Amino acid sequence: MHGVDFTSRPSTRKPLTIATGSLAGRLFVLESVAEMADWGTFERWLRHDGPWIAGFDFPFGLPREAVRDVDWPQRWPALVERCRELGRDAFRQILDRYRESRPVGNKYAHRRTDIPARSHSPLKLVNPPVGLMFLEGAPRLLDAGLEIPGLHAGDPTRIALEAYPAFGARGLAGGSYKNDTKAKQTADRRTVRKQIVAALVTGRLLGLAMQAPQKLLKTLEQDATGDRLDAVLCAMQAAWAWQRRNANFGFPADVDPIEGWIATVARQ
Repeated sequence: MHGVDFTSRPSTRKPLTIATGSLAGRLFVLESVAEMADWGTFERWLRHDGPWIAGFDFPFGLPREAVRDVDWPQRWPALVERCRELGRDAFRQILDRYRESRPVGNKYAHRRTDIPARSHSPLKLVNPPVGLMFLEGAPRLLDAGLEIPGLHAGDPTRIALEAYPAFGARGLAGGSYKNDTKAKQTADRRTVRKQIVAALVTGRLLGLAMQAPQKLLKTLEQDATGDRLDAVLCAMQAAWAWQRRNANFGFPADVDPIEGWIATVARQ
């Protein structure tokens, strides 16, 4: 099983980061963390033979309210294709106009899952640009023919779930644990990462304990961007969902088929 920390513009400076491990009862065994700096490598990885399950740190769907308001298709594959056809510039322009049309204090529509997860609206285009992450990520999942519970039927041996590492990290330690800006990569944030890693090892996340070589654990603490740690958190959320594969992966029964759902988030 895998966890993917995603970026809308992969590069050697900011690569896609993929954690890989296996599940033995309630023990998640972390085996490796790899980096991919270009789309071609990632697209080939998405097509690697199953069986596998992966948690991806980007929104798979868009808020139904917004999709309806801008008159986009209300079936997930058609919605993804429509957004892909638009491209970045037109996609951004439509969402900018839509945001400007909404009342102050309610500029961003949210999915149902965003509320209990306290996640950003998938319409957000900056800090972080999760809308652009949807635009780059969702078409690649569709092209790869993956099974996406609640959204799209594909190869049942290769399963993609939306994950949200911040949701997993909450409660494990206090304070911010990452920043992409070098000047903000502080000793305090490293201390928080160490606390999170220790909490994972001792089984404080989702009832799963993590095991890994000490050298690999150290890299999670040392990575000031938090990308490696986020990939691991995504993988552990996928592991939790896999344990519940016979119960809709832990998702609510009525997942909206264009919004999707974040793994491990309970409906409220």
